[in-house]
Amino acid sequence: MEFDNSFEVPLPPAQAWPLLMDIKRIAPCMPGAELTEVVDDKTYKGKIGVRLGPVALTFAGTVTFEEIDNANHSARVKAQGTDAKGRGGANATASFRLEPVASGSKVLVHTDLALSGSVAQYGRGVGMIQATAAQLINQFAGNLKAQLAATPAAAASPAASAPAPPPAARPISGFSLMAKVLWDAIVRLFRGRT
Repeated sequence: MEFDNSFEVPLPPAQAWPLLMDIKRIAPCMPGAELTEVVDDKTYKGKIGVRLGPVALTFAGTVTFEEIDNANHSARVKAQGTDAKGRGGANATASFRLEPVASGSKVLVHTDLALSGSVAQYGRGVGMIQATAAQLINQFAGNLKAQLAATPAAAASPAASAPAPPPAARPISGFSLMAKVLWDAIVRLFRGRT
């Protein structure tokens, strides 16, 4: 399944790009994520906890940058992970790029996701997967903005000598995700009647 998400960063692309490419700094901003190993400058290992409906899943895997275009502020990453309890896996390719906007930069993300095993059954509804992805992106963007607000000097200069530690990752809220899925279903129902 394929879907698109976006978020804004209050920095111009020239400043936002190096920040977004600093995986050690931004990984803790992703809800439920933990960076466990830096293999090299393009390959990272980690884990992430998400909830699909009533099921809590923890994936451990690898993220690899397949393409990086610093001049055009775009990149493509491939992620592969397996559920810690052996219930299946997830493979994703995500392309992202920055566009300048009045408030700084807009990050556009296109994801192609494939689930396998019983994990695919939990996420059977495309709407639930899209809502989960949107919730993760929104929480990531909020955490990143909070990190930037807490360290204005580090945000203005990526080479600042002592950036503040990133915020601790929190797992995605199952209640807020369920509320979002329900609200989206209600909106779709009423849009179909008008």
